[in-house]
Amino acid sequence: MQGVRVRVPGSCGELIQGSIDGNDFLVSCPINLYSRVNVHFDQTIENIKINKYAPRTQQAVELLLKKYELPKKGIKIDINTDLINAAGMASSTADITASLAAIMILLKGEIDINLLTNIAIKIEPSDSVFLDGLHIFNHRSGKDAEYLGEAPEMDIMLFKEPGLVDSLKFNKNKKLAFLNKNKEDIIKKALSILKKGIREEDCRLIGKASTLSSFAHQHILPKKSLAKLVEITDQKEGIYGVNIAHSGTLIGILVAKNFIETELLLEIKENLPELKFLNRVKLISGGIEMRVDNGTSSWRKLNQSCKKEWV
Repeated sequence: MQGVRVRVPGSCGELIQGSIDGNDFLVSCPINLYSRVNVHFDQTIENIKINKYAPRTQQAVELLLKKYELPKKGIKIDINTDLINAAGMASSTADITASLAAIMILLKGEIDINLLTNIAIKIEPSDSVFLDGLHIFNHRSGKDAEYLGEAPEMDIMLFKEPGLVDSLKFNKNKKLAFLNKNKEDIIKKALSILKKGIREEDCRLIGKASTLSSFAHQHILPKKSLAKLVEITDQKEGIYGVNIAHSGTLIGILVAKNFIETELLLEIKENLPELKFLNRVKLISGGIEMRVDNGTSSWRKLNQSCKKEWV
């Protein structure tokens, strides 16, 4: 096999994030923007060569090659991404997991999802975008992932507040456990609503849950635009709610796929000029995909076994 092409989606932050009984978790909000990775062997080099500055991906790949006892393997990794760094789009998780998956396929012909998860978590707290469907996921330990279901049809209007957030520094905050404990009751309620919404494919319930989680997080990493944005969007036909990047600067407005955005964008621009509109995207089910050149050059999902609960 000469080369492998893999992609992993990014996210519009999370549908929900917090902790229950001291266990941290999130439910990522995967979207149809991706990190695409092309990996192949190169006999002219003795180590890993990546086409962009990606030290966390480099470290993850080195750990994988060490596990396979191939520390000197010459591998070229080309990363092409739609995702913004330090905003809450799971850009680092997508780069890391796509690269690991591609190398696993190249070397072993299959993905070891547990090994992939363990390496990703060693590098940094990780999003669940590489798992099939929508998952509850402990972003610190990688354990006890719970499959909730597939993503219903929903669009997301993607906005960004000014600034950047280093997710590694954010997750090292010693006060974070205490702050998460303070919002636990709200998160329990939001999670119950979210589970029901995904199970019943009820976008309004999903929007209600994500809005609850967004406001519960305001005392941890506040979004200056959030309250006004909800005031603008509340009770508008075709709008389900909002969600945020809990360790980033993104805010999403969850809308019906046939929602016409023109008037809303004008209203937001007038009232919240500092809020930058990035794109309109789709909520999707997460998962690792490989490019298959079978005449149609389609992408094929790989880690279907992740639908089961695993540790």
